[in-house]
Amino acid sequence: MAAAAATETAGVDPGAILNLNVGVLGHVDSGKTSLAKALSTVASTAAFDKNPQSKARGITLDLGFSSFMLPLPAHLQVPGKELLQVTLVDCPGHASLIKTIIGGAQIIDLMMLVIDVQKGIQTQTAECLIIGEITCDRLVVVINKVDMLPEGDREKQIEKMKLRLAKTFAQTRFKNPPMITVAANPGSGSPQGIENLMDQLVQALPRPARQVDGPFQFAVDHCFPIKGQGTVLTGTITRGRVKVDDMIEVPHLQVQRKVKSMQMFKRPVTSAVQGDRLGICVTQFDASSMERGILAAPGSMRAVTAAVAAVRRIRFYKQALSSRTKIHVSVGHHTLLATVLFFKSTQPKYELDGPLPEGALDFDTEYAFCDELDTDETCQQYAVLEFATPVMCSPTSLVIGSRLDAQHDASACRLAFHGRLHAITSEADPRTSWLPSIRVYRDRVREGTVERVHDDYTLVCRDMFTKETDMNKFAYKPITLSTGDTGMIEGAFGQSGKFKVRLDEPLSQAARDRLPKSRKQGPVIPDEPVLVALHLRKYQFANK
Repeated sequence: MAAAAATETAGVDPGAILNLNVGVLGHVDSGKTSLAKALSTVASTAAFDKNPQSKARGITLDLGFSSFMLPLPAHLQVPGKELLQVTLVDCPGHASLIKTIIGGAQIIDLMMLVIDVQKGIQTQTAECLIIGEITCDRLVVVINKVDMLPEGDREKQIEKMKLRLAKTFAQTRFKNPPMITVAANPGSGSPQGIENLMDQLVQALPRPARQVDGPFQFAVDHCFPIKGQGTVLTGTITRGRVKVDDMIEVPHLQVQRKVKSMQMFKRPVTSAVQGDRLGICVTQFDASSMERGILAAPGSMRAVTAAVAAVRRIRFYKQALSSRTKIHVSVGHHTLLATVLFFKSTQPKYELDGPLPEGALDFDTEYAFCDELDTDETCQQYAVLEFATPVMCSPTSLVIGSRLDAQHDASACRLAFHGRLHAITSEADPRTSWLPSIRVYRDRVREGTVERVHDDYTLVCRDMFTKETDMNKFAYKPITLSTGDTGMIEGAFGQSGKFKVRLDEPLSQAARDRLPKSRKQGPVIPDEPVLVALHLRKYQFANK
């Protein structure tokens, strides 16, 4: 199948078209937009850097959408479908636009990673590769600008680059992706290698698994008015289906509107399902009130103030990732600050690609607090996310944590962790209502000194409490002596903060030899005190 076989869309029944989304990602100035232009036959209103600022700066600043159509290949056969529409999601490559890249990558079925043959993998190339690992299963590598290499040395340099890239990809989930060489925008003549790229791209496309039965959800990436018709919201259906005359909601504005009409790349349609790229026209809606966001079935989404996500640290992130710090969290097209707190379970880690195991997070279970999120492979780790402002998202949304404000080495990876939401709340003050139900504890140890032996089972101890301490709170708490003896706190001894310990077994001889039997025998020998330790669990969200 080749580029020349691209199918005209006129007169095509939209219901017979299968749409798949291909992300075009890579470092700035690697030739992504030129490549999308060389592949496409239909462009959206925002394709190919039509934004005036993009033209002025000479780089892609926003998501661009374009498409081409082909006869449906055998490995993608779906009942009722005859044609394949490949929608190209052209993502910006500049470091400052990583939030836009993350949003665009969450709607793709395959990633096309564009690499400048003369530069190889650069900083944003690596970040795009990480995003691709998180959001999709398939990768096609496009080695661009081969026309810039000297003809006599071209093949040798291309093979050298492929060997270097193969070593990098061998360490990722993609292992051995196809690598195609092109010249998307040569100085003279037509683009080179496009037909071969299209062949390889179509062969690599996965058979889609669409969620058409859940509540409708639509990721909006552009919004603009059309005089005499209404406001058009363009984007991709991420769940469910929609029809003309359906009621839809803009959740963050709490506004509901009826779908007046819909189009897929300039073709009118009456219905669409998950994965379809779509323009939805509504009336009496101010386009300036929304740039990006979510449309959904009425009442199906909430403003989330805090959440728990099952997470995994990104191995290329080299900085500390500590609990109780603020970090940028991307959910869909939204990126906002959140305070994070990490904890872990004793269960083995599980995959985060799809729905999380039922019962994996149990609020009746106690979980150990983590000072930092690490690369522990033995257990599942979680993050409590307290959002600075409420965010509209579904209960199982993908999340990516990043340090976009980091001042360390500019070439370092800024993407810190990824995961999937497990539990959410819309409580206005989750600290006093919802969060205390999450039983995350931190082990605390109080230490004191055994002052003397009272009898075979009873000790008098000091240096752990003050005279103001309410000893009723610590009665019957288990303790351990530095000699290995165990017991529990029996209660206060006098008014000075001393306390009694009741042992489980008669005091060991090792302890007896180091302890006085009464006050008359003098103080404990300074270099051999017998210590008493009280192990406590401090719950991180307990109401004071």
